[in-house]
Amino acid sequence: MRVMARPDVRPPRPAIEFANVLRWHGDAYRRDRAGHLGRVERRVMSAIVACRTEALGGHMEACDDCGMTRIAYNSCLMGKAGNGELAAI
Repeated sequence: MRVMARPDVRPPRPAIEFANVLRWHGDAYRRDRAGHLGRVERRVMSAIVACRTEALGGHMEACDDCGMTRIAYNSCLMGKAGNGELAAI
């Protein structure tokens, strides 16, 4: 039996994302591997950390029904995952 996903419903975001791990441990990882990480790897790590943060800018979204607003930060566009997870694999 095939289950069809509704395109208008997003799955819940995980409590911890790869970007969080890089924010917490990325500097130590870079230090431990100094001289062994190439420019591309360092740039990918930086882009994942910046993804969906104020570093890339964003915009306000407002609900037409209740008026609630929220900030929607721009994506790094590195993959289909919300924070570039697919690009890092």
